[in-house]
Amino acid sequence: MPDAVARAALRQFLLGLAQGMNASAESVDRIRDTMTEVAAAYGGDDTDFVVLPTIILVETGGDEESRVAIRSATNASFRFDQIAVLYELIARARTGSVPPLDGIARLNEIGAMRPRLGWVTRTLGHAVLTTGLALLLAPTWQGAIVAFVLGAGIGLLKLVRSPTLQLVMPIAAAFVCATAVFLLAEVVEIGDPIRLLIAPLVTFLPGGVLTTATVELAAGQMISGASRLIYGFVQLALLAFGILAAGSVVGVESRSYEPLATASFLPWWVALIGILVFALGNYLHFSAPASTFGWVLLALIVAYAGQWAGAVLLGATMGGFIGAVAMTLAVFWIASLRHGVPAQITFLPAFWLLVPGAAGLVGLTEAVATDSGLADFMTALVSVMSIALGVLIGTALYRVVHHGAEEIVQFAVAAPTVVARAPRVWERLLPWRRR
Repeated sequence: MPDAVARAALRQFLLGLAQGMNASAESVDRIRDTMTEVAAAYGGDDTDFVVLPTIILVETGGDEESRVAIRSATNASFRFDQIAVLYELIARARTGSVPPLDGIARLNEIGAMRPRLGWVTRTLGHAVLTTGLALLLAPTWQGAIVAFVLGAGIGLLKLVRSPTLQLVMPIAAAFVCATAVFLLAEVVEIGDPIRLLIAPLVTFLPGGVLTTATVELAAGQMISGASRLIYGFVQLALLAFGILAAGSVVGVESRSYEPLATASFLPWWVALIGILVFALGNYLHFSAPASTFGWVLLALIVAYAGQWAGAVLLGATMGGFIGAVAMTLAVFWIASLRHGVPAQITFLPAFWLLVPGAAGLVGLTEAVATDSGLADFMTALVSVMSIALGVLIGTALYRVVHHGAEEIVQFAVAAPTVVARAPRVWERLLPWRRR
């Protein structure tokens, strides 16, 4: 009985860790690899996993003694402070140094953690985050001011935690922001209104979802990758619908949906300020631990520098690819350091800086509202794929350097355990009758 209780506790602990990593926007292949390491640390070599975005199964034991635990993954999304504490627990679990029951209690504490910063600071952080991205996407001072105001409004809207309201929140946010931007564009020089719209909506963009989906597809996780891909495009469609609805109400012509030339109205060094402001906004809005700010800023600089260099040397599409490769290597290097931070904390802001979801939103909006938008949408789709491919190649390079040929998977089928039959009475008395 004690052994059965221990196995049950281990199953629940593994389920909780997998669910927490899912809430941290981790890919299912990395969740499975981590769970395998943790199970081995607790002597669970006979443990197997099925990890999907919405369901997690853990099996322990073999043959007739096997037990399966199942849990439906929630739509919870962890803040940066929760992610940091979760990965500290995972680091301890990899060495088997935390009892499963204590680990379950700690997971419940992480799930119930209150934000380190108050709601006013987190709302201000969303406004600052939006302003920093606006300085990179649509660099005008007027546009930055508009982005700050809209970002503050969306930050207040995101404080609502109702699951029902969260379903319609992307449409409502896109409608309100698009209406305000389209009306202001008639009287104020705000730069490109379509790109300016991306800034306040950035935290609704499924850039990370689309990139993770592509990585999962390339890793052979077809069910998870395909479902995430469809989910990401549905999110883009909801945002595009909100923008188009606002355009219909305001009376925007179809040509207004076409993005303008990316000419900067501000000095080149404003982009550096934009990166710093964007990092600060992420730090405040997601209640990140103080020790993570410098690492997030470093990852953003690497991503932006790689994207800029790739765009200058090889073109805009390849710019996203180069930026993604450089960013991925930097993120994993930071995570491997003794005083580094979990990869997810630096990954997500860099995803939004590369803006694969923004490119897809612009392309989808044009495809519906203009005659020549389909080609632009395909170009945006290629841009998304190039960034995802860059993440995949960067991940592969890091794994090859650190693990080499250890990750080669061999096909094998385990034979059932043969239980020895107890000898009968006469077989014990007559040894030659034993079989």
